[in-house]
Amino acid sequence: QVQLVESGGSLVQPGGSLRLSCAASGSIIRFYFMGWYRQVPGKQRELVATITSGGSTNYADSAKGRFIISRDNAKNTLYLQMNSLKPEDTAVYYCHREGSILWGQGTQVTVSS
Repeated sequence: QVQLVESGGSLVQPGGSLRLSCAASGSIIRFYFMGWYRQVPGKQRELVATITSGGSTNYADSAKGRFIISRDNAKNTLYLQMNSLKPEDTAVYYCHREGSILWGQGTQVTVSS
């Protein structure tokens, strides 16, 4: 069974950092175009960052310079390092295998003092 499981979400103060993880099973992520998305209640899910099978990355303007998407092929895990967090980064974060219907269950990130 192919599955994506996110973890690492938490409550953090503005200016803080978090690293989100997305562990994949039944699917080898290095072969796929993977992405991180986020969603707040009442709004559409939005793209945060993507990484291709070749390792090329792309970021939403809101994430550029603050977030880093990466993967550990040995652990079959996708990461999102988030620095200089802002209250507007508060959302549920999801990992996604691009071009598929495969999504994780999400992990809550709350940025608040």
